[in-house]
Amino acid sequence: MTISKLGVIWNPSKIDEGKLRTAVSDIFTSDVEWWETSVDDPGRGMAAQAVEAGCDVVVAVGGDGTVRAVAEALAGTETALGIVPQGTGNLLARNLEIPLNNIPAALKRVRDGDPRKIDIGWVDLDGTEHVFVVMVGFGIDAQMLVETDDDLKDKAGWLAYVEAMGRALAGTEMTDITVTLDDGDAQELRGHTMLIGNCGMVQGGIRLLPDAVLDDGLLDMLLVSADGPLQWLDTVRTFVWENGIRRILGGVDEAVSSESTRHISAEKATIELSSPLAFEIDGEEVGEVSKFSVRVQPAALIVR
Repeated sequence: MTISKLGVIWNPSKIDEGKLRTAVSDIFTSDVEWWETSVDDPGRGMAAQAVEAGCDVVVAVGGDGTVRAVAEALAGTETALGIVPQGTGNLLARNLEIPLNNIPAALKRVRDGDPRKIDIGWVDLDGTEHVFVVMVGFGIDAQMLVETDDDLKDKAGWLAYVEAMGRALAGTEMTDITVTLDDGDAQELRGHTMLIGNCGMVQGGIRLLPDAVLDDGLLDMLLVSADGPLQWLDTVRTFVWENGIRRILGGVDEAVSSESTRHISAEKATIELSSPLAFEIDGEEVGEVSKFSVRVQPAALIVR
């Protein structure tokens, strides 16, 4: 696919403008239009303008928030998304194996890569839907984001999340959860962490959702109910051995559930909590929720 018109949406807090413009001019010969994100608009409005302007590809230059905002505006259109990852998490970029910390390499991937259609997820919070391209959830993962020190994150990158794990474990509590999958009956469960994702890799190459595939038309879910040291050891064993090393070695080809970790998949789900918990969308903490619903939109986004 020849790119006749390129749109670049960049987060000025993440990258030097001059460095970015030089890299783009070195790699692309097509017409280029530029938009800068703002505190009020992380990229959604700019991406809509890029579609209106006839851009074949829109490159999101920034972190997960920029990528998610641009993806929301491009969903369902024929305009493709390119990514130049510049944040700490870079979750979608990791799952797409886009080069990190290398602007020219990421731009060459946009120029030379084959277009691919992927699913996106939608989460409804109090009647308002938000896109997610990686995962949403509550519990340890969301609590880690709340507990992670911003100054440390700037200095140490994803390693800051490790420092936050101890406080996150102390800050999560078991709660009653009502889950309704697709058009099935409601299920009464207990747990402290639930992640629902379109793809499953997070920082450090850890696959929290090992069965998640970007284009299978399903959302994958993980419920963790570990309570006490023995169940936490069981959870770690499941993550590291059953769904990590053994899977790499070909010993298992589906996510392994255990007494303390349960893996399921569905096209849509509604979740109600007995008490509000901190919630995250693609790595961004968005406050506490007590009820939400999710759905998948298959093949909604073209990426390069």
